[in-house]
Amino acid sequence: MSLDIAQPISEWQLIQASAAGDEQAFEHLYRHYSRRVYSLCLRILGDPTDAEDVTQEVFLQVYRKLKTFRGDSAFTTWLYRLTVNAALMHLRKSTVRHEQAEDDEQIKIMTDHAARERRNRVLDRLALERAIQALPPGYRAVFILHDVEGYEHEEIARMLGISVGTTKSQLHKARLRLRQILTAPPKGREQ
Repeated sequence: MSLDIAQPISEWQLIQASAAGDEQAFEHLYRHYSRRVYSLCLRILGDPTDAEDVTQEVFLQVYRKLKTFRGDSAFTTWLYRLTVNAALMHLRKSTVRHEQAEDDEQIKIMTDHAARERRNRVLDRLALERAIQALPPGYRAVFILHDVEGYEHEEIARMLGISVGTTKSQLHKARLRLRQILTAPPKGREQ
């Protein structure tokens, strides 16, 4: 039996129908959550191609594991926990590197005052992104979920399966490490 998606239905009904094999219901879940999952993957992994791959992997896991979702927590908490775990596993399996050749070339071309200001903003953004990528995966996940995505420590603890104290500790250590990275003199310019 398939649900009539045109009629208003609850998220729980949609989840149950998807778990029962209703492809239209699952497609609706995918369309509703895929951007959020991709965004979280992109922030953790820092690479659009990897983020796309992990997003697809997450939804394959959702398709396989949806029957195990009991509704003890919010669906988004369950989904984000799957997402963070998949992204962290991806990081463990491969070293993610960023190539900035195009950005460096664009920066060399810029010459006027407005371009210099834009260049400085781009450099600041790149420095922050690189600093975030340099964090250990656990620190990075907590930092992104709290400071970028806006989740509370209790939610992060449920998503990652760790204690609230651990999330607070990892966030504190992540911020300290980011400060160290961002305030360190550039290599080759130390005096």
